[in-house]
Amino acid sequence: MAATSERIILASASVARAGLLRSAGIDFTIEPANIDERAFKQDARRKGWSALECARGLAIYKAMWVSGSFNGQLVIGADQLLATGDEWFDKPGDLIEARRQLSRLRGRSHILATAVCVAQDGDPLWHATSTPELTMRHFSEAFLEEYIAADGEALLGSVGAYRLEGRGVQLFSGVSGDYFAVLGLPLIELLGFLRERGALSV
Repeated sequence: MAATSERIILASASVARAGLLRSAGIDFTIEPANIDERAFKQDARRKGWSALECARGLAIYKAMWVSGSFNGQLVIGADQLLATGDEWFDKPGDLIEARRQLSRLRGRSHILATAVCVAQDGDPLWHATSTPELTMRHFSEAFLEEYIAADGEALLGSVGAYRLEGRGVQLFSGVSGDYFAVLGLPLIELLGFLRERGALSV
């Protein structure tokens, strides 16, 4: 089956998600969703949602929001929350917060509640979720300082202040689940939907 003429739009400013799509050979454009994620998460907390429910809700909201402005195009919305117990982690605002997050996660396991949605003309067509689990080792203070100094501001672009695809892999003693979901997208499932839709060649 030949691919259709439907254009694919990524409703995210995430460098990691864009990199995954590019590496997979997907032709797409980027139109980040201009929504108040913090308010959405606060509301989800008040409603008693789990981290995965919140991530799924945000992915759907982002895809619907952007797709309303691009008639007939397929819009990919995605979100990811880091959760350990009842505690949720967002992207750190600065390196001081990044250090605090890494110190809190050291020696503990957490999940990355990851969701993706594809919408068209303001309506969600499909979504998928994944919850990979990661365990940080008991790294030393010296290693933590070296890690933060080496990766610097790049740590501010990911929840938990780490990038598994780079130096951040040294923080961990165990990882289980979908590697692509760790990086921000349940990619295999997404590609499967796009093929079924006819947006990719089969």
